[in-house]
Amino acid sequence: MMQTAIDKLRELRALHEDGLLSRQEFDSRKNAILDAAYPADSSADAPVRAGTEIGLMATQEVGPVNRRYRLEHLIAQGGMGEVWQATDLATHAELGHSAQVALKILPPRLTENSLHAKLLIEEAARARQLAHQHIVRVYDWAQDPATGSYFIIMECLEGEDLDSLLARVGRLDLQRALDVLAPVAAALDYAWERHHLVHRDIKPANVFLARGGDVKLLDFGIAARARAGGLALEAPASSGTAGYRAPEASGTGGVPDRGLDVYAVAVMLYQMLAGALPAGAEPARPEALSDAQWAVLRAAFAQDPGRRPASVTDLLARLQAAPVVDEAARLAADAIEQERAARELAARKLAQAQAEAAAKAQLERQRREQERAAKLAAEAARAARKEALRQQLLERRAAEAEKARLEREEAQRKLVQAKAAAAYIAEQKRARLEEAARAQAVLTQLMPTPASPVADTEGVLRDRFLGGDAKGPELVLLPTGRFQMGSPEHERKIAMDAGSQPGWLARELPQHWVGIEKPIAMGRYPVTVGEWRVFVASTGWRPSGETDWDAPGFAQTDRHPVVGVNWFDAIRYVRWLSEATGKSYRLPSEAEWEYACRAGTKTAFSFGDTITTDQANYDGNFTYNGGPRGEYRRGTTPVGMFAANAWGLFDMHGNVWEWVQDVVHDNYDGAPLDGSAWEEGGDQARRILRGGSWLYNPRYLRSALRNGFSAALSNDIVGFRIVRDLM
Repeated sequence: MMQTAIDKLRELRALHEDGLLSRQEFDSRKNAILDAAYPADSSADAPVRAGTEIGLMATQEVGPVNRRYRLEHLIAQGGMGEVWQATDLATHAELGHSAQVALKILPPRLTENSLHAKLLIEEAARARQLAHQHIVRVYDWAQDPATGSYFIIMECLEGEDLDSLLARVGRLDLQRALDVLAPVAAALDYAWERHHLVHRDIKPANVFLARGGDVKLLDFGIAARARAGGLALEAPASSGTAGYRAPEASGTGGVPDRGLDVYAVAVMLYQMLAGALPAGAEPARPEALSDAQWAVLRAAFAQDPGRRPASVTDLLARLQAAPVVDEAARLAADAIEQERAARELAARKLAQAQAEAAAKAQLERQRREQERAAKLAAEAARAARKEALRQQLLERRAAEAEKARLEREEAQRKLVQAKAAAAYIAEQKRARLEEAARAQAVLTQLMPTPASPVADTEGVLRDRFLGGDAKGPELVLLPTGRFQMGSPEHERKIAMDAGSQPGWLARELPQHWVGIEKPIAMGRYPVTVGEWRVFVASTGWRPSGETDWDAPGFAQTDRHPVVGVNWFDAIRYVRWLSEATGKSYRLPSEAEWEYACRAGTKTAFSFGDTITTDQANYDGNFTYNGGPRGEYRRGTTPVGMFAANAWGLFDMHGNVWEWVQDVVHDNYDGAPLDGSAWEEGGDQARRILRGGSWLYNPRYLRSALRNGFSAALSNDIVGFRIVRDLM
């Protein structure tokens, strides 16, 4: 009964959108359908059922305990629920998702039917796989325990849908319409070629025109996948919107074909050009189309799918290739143009004759004027020559005096320079002697003593476990020194151009000098799955979060970085490792981490001011500072897959976020200057994360970027790296 009511509401909305029903009549019939599908309880004493209406309002929070969203304002409302702009409270100022998201919320009364709940979940799972610049990005789905409502979390767009644009302007010219549909065609080609999906609900309301000119295709909720064995989705056969739904869409069985989307786009193009949907079997040709273009468009919404173009891209190409003007119209236009040209030629000849006569008269006047001017000029020239001779004499005397003055000043300047050069040479000699002394002191400090660890020939140190042959993680010895922590102004400007918010960048200020005075060794890689497996077997550790460290949702081996561990789990690991080896292990401080990541560089990344997916693991659909687009690997990569930085450390940029010891502070005001961890004040419930991850775009991978996350939570993008004290 629920599905019947939904289908009736869709048909009713289509009649209202076509102008066949007033708003009052639409609301009256809609309420009648809902009353019939969901009769009220006649018992006056019957308890009220919670969650039978959405009842949402601005500032309300929805979602499970650990993933809350605050509703800001209603964007759209329809038979399948509501779309709200919301603030993501769980990830705002922590893992870097945009603070604003869009929530598509299904009413509880629809999810009482398992089919609709299943369709919503499948929509979220399918749409999350669609990574295309012209398809709205879907992050995940969730259920609100208070209302029972299921909802999808999507990117929040600013602008308007095509339906709203057509309501304002009525119709578009052909080129504007083709410009809007070209990104739609690219998105449909991607969905078919990469996922074998047919959208099945193309209409103006599902084409979004974002600010800045970008076009996004919405709502793959009833998309169907074509497989060798037939249809691979269980949406109702009547899915789609009346008026845009192809005739064969109502049939059962068979493999979904791209002709469904071609039909819907053709109808939508007709509406964009004519201002209304095509009416009857022989709709009128839009004025914007030639006869040849009209023939192409009519074939696209033909009843027989075999007559339609193979794809929307094919349809647009045929329209572009069709003659714009018919032959008869062209001949008429040529005749009109020839007559106009003849009139213009006659007018030009008349104007030329008049101009020639005027020119002769003007020449005569000019000749007489020139003769009179020549006489006056000759007299003036004689007077000017006399004055020029006098001025030349005065200028020669002034130049000789200026030359003498400049010679005196040049001699004085050379004397000053000679004294300054002598002083500079003496200062440079003194500075070199001091630098040599400092270098000798650092070298003496770093020289191993009988109790100090010694690295192998590759500079790698590994501590043996007490009472056995097992060894701990590979370590790299780091030199002591000083560096500037935080980001310079030019780097922040580039980051803002790439999409960073001023509030995030303020965390990297003020830029300040920090001294790393104690020698340490840092993990060559993030702690791996294999190394964590040894810890689990030794201690019997059990996870407390939702992410399974051994099966996080993507393929991994023992050489991948471990995920699914919170900050307290990382602390347990370094304490266990210290006991197992008899050495002092801990998490790095935030200053030690950035010092090691930079490895002596001052650029945004340890290898320069731009980045590619050949250098780190991140979402290659995004770029930074002119870098190219690249690969999006959808999970972690084995450690050591990319080149190390200058100090031999791998995966400092991307792959997984890395826990450090420090508590979250809003900026560096009051931060320690000796490289130690900052654990006083701040937000004691959260700890700092560094380095970015496989899920994030490249601006989050900069050496200076700071993030924060709840110390008690874990997920599939956060791991950690260890440090061993050498003194």
